[in-house]
Amino acid sequence: MDDSLPIFPLGSVLFPYMPLQLRLFEERYLIMLSQVLEEEPAEFGVVLIERGQEVGGGEQRFAYGTIAEIAQLEAPEGYVELVAVGTRRFVVDEWMPDNPFPVARVSLFPALEWDDGLLSLRDEAESTVRRVLAMAAEFGEQEWPADLELSADHRAASWQLAGIAPVGPLDQLALLRSTSMRGLLTSVIELTRDVEETYRTVWPDGGLADGGPGDGSP
Repeated sequence: MDDSLPIFPLGSVLFPYMPLQLRLFEERYLIMLSQVLEEEPAEFGVVLIERGQEVGGGEQRFAYGTIAEIAQLEAPEGYVELVAVGTRRFVVDEWMPDNPFPVARVSLFPALEWDDGLLSLRDEAESTVRRVLAMAAEFGEQEWPADLELSADHRAASWQLAGIAPVGPLDQLALLRSTSMRGLLTSVIELTRDVEETYRTVWPDGGLADGGPGDGSP
């Protein structure tokens, strides 16, 4: 890969092994897509927006992100829908002038190594994330189902747990910057438990009271 990478700033973090669905209609990103599709594999970078918004440009961006490889593409009239998958992590070394889309020179992070000694930690991370996702569903805040099937590959599944953990964007960014698989899994557990504690604070009876979430009331 050339160290110059087209970048798509988003309001959320893309993790390795996680899917990304985008609907492109801004001219600058349609131009970006046409250039990306000239290469094989067709890929671009995704970074979290620090300040601003996705539409219109002028946003400020964090310097850490993930490369997205396009897997599916459809072009209904007026816009383009694509599905991509996160692959490798990177850090921005230099932002270049928009062309007209964001472009940066980047360096890749090394892949995190899996060790079978982490199996119990991975299992704990999975049980914690699934438990809190079920709680999030009771609050109507569910983005991912608690019974989502994970990859059979432990390294991929660990990143997927980070991707579906019900934590905020800055916590997602901290997870993305993990320097070891043990650190990633430990942080997934700790950050998800922080969310669980918040739920238990605002919902101390577990939703069993009449009229509370999860009591079956219409």
